[in-house]
Amino acid sequence: MNALATDQLPVVVMGAGPIGLAAAAHLVERGIEPLVLEAGPTAGSAVREWSHVRLFSTWGELIDPAAEKLLAPTGWVRPDASAYPTGGDWAERYLQPLADVLGDKVRYGAAVTGVARAGRDRIVDSGRDEQPFTVHIQSADGAEALLTARAVIDASGTWSAPSPMGADGLPALGEKNTADRITYRVPNLSDPAVRARYAGRRTAIVGSGASAFTALTLLADLAKEHDGTHAVWILRRGIGDNTYGGGEADQLPARGALGLRAKAAVEAGHASTVTGFRTQAVERDGDQLVLVSENGRRLDPVDEVIVLTGFRPDLSFLSEVRLGLDERLQAPTALAPLIDPNVHSCGTVYPHGVNELSHPEQGIYLVGMKSYGRAPTFLAMTGYEQVRSISAAIAGDQEAAERVELTLPETGVCGGAGLFDEPENAEESGGGCCAAPTTLQIGVGAPASTSGGC
Repeated sequence: MNALATDQLPVVVMGAGPIGLAAAAHLVERGIEPLVLEAGPTAGSAVREWSHVRLFSTWGELIDPAAEKLLAPTGWVRPDASAYPTGGDWAERYLQPLADVLGDKVRYGAAVTGVARAGRDRIVDSGRDEQPFTVHIQSADGAEALLTARAVIDASGTWSAPSPMGADGLPALGEKNTADRITYRVPNLSDPAVRARYAGRRTAIVGSGASAFTALTLLADLAKEHDGTHAVWILRRGIGDNTYGGGEADQLPARGALGLRAKAAVEAGHASTVTGFRTQAVERDGDQLVLVSENGRRLDPVDEVIVLTGFRPDLSFLSEVRLGLDERLQAPTALAPLIDPNVHSCGTVYPHGVNELSHPEQGIYLVGMKSYGRAPTFLAMTGYEQVRSISAAIAGDQEAAERVELTLPETGVCGGAGLFDEPENAEESGGGCCAAPTTLQIGVGAPASTSGGC
């Protein structure tokens, strides 16, 4: 297929979440035809699964400018820019209306099972860059189809691949066999059945980020109503100045407030902490579970376990394209140094665009949470800038693609593991981030690494 014919093909966007739909809006703005493939039945299917969780970002930070331009003529009413929506609010009041405006440019029940170059597997060089992409999809009824695309933007996220409990990155011994008592999501305690699962019971929470804070505060509230409800918070590190996040110094105020609520839950006795614990095994003890550490330490039995140790990208359907990924984070090679939690125990997420998100395989991009690999704390407005830059590059406007400016809080990657998450390192990692936000031009001279802004 010649270059002119390839340019007439759509850009396939994987995922009808906030970043995927923003990508479609930016492509439309550029006069490029998008085709959004969503495995679920609605826009924001993954977001709806945490519909009960409130975001740290305000509405003003969650609405993409190009998307708003598409919505404005429909009579859509922009929510209060200073309010904090839940995931359900975000999906119903913004994502679904945006998908509806895009119409048949969004296809539901279409799971991507593979991406390749037409007629070229991973190892073939000859004529590779001149070939369009082939995208294999499977519909909800099992039917298979093949699409062709001029470029592919993978905004499928990481929600479907939560990290396991084991300290070595693999499931702990017995974790799979005790899956009936383990969940990898923040429980929705407004659901009576879910509420009954945790009321009056001991629940272990494994993880140290914002999701763990949320679970702690929810169970603390439940403990005020139901005697015997108690959370056991399991940490690989000790308790240090930054255990509960940036607090009042956090430039995302809602996130800072959440950390303070988690701290209050512990201080009030609704939750206890176990530090320096790296899980190796899960054992049954009658109707309860016992967690065992790498050094043989055994905890008192619990009734339930909530594992909130982060997420990781599913790369299985990208095996036939040539990606340049960091060996640690599984993020694009040029982006990884900017977000690496081994470096940024508390630091800046530098704005970034097409230059940082390109791969050896031209024309394929991982964006949104997927682009961060295993790194934590992605912000929606970062993703909106990613797809704005990429859409400009696909349109051939390289100057606009590299002229990406964005003001981000310096606290973007707070809560990372730091040098190593052993108890003795907790005190060395410092407190919350407090540097002022800056406007940076990305794609041109972005620093390769930083020691953080604490």
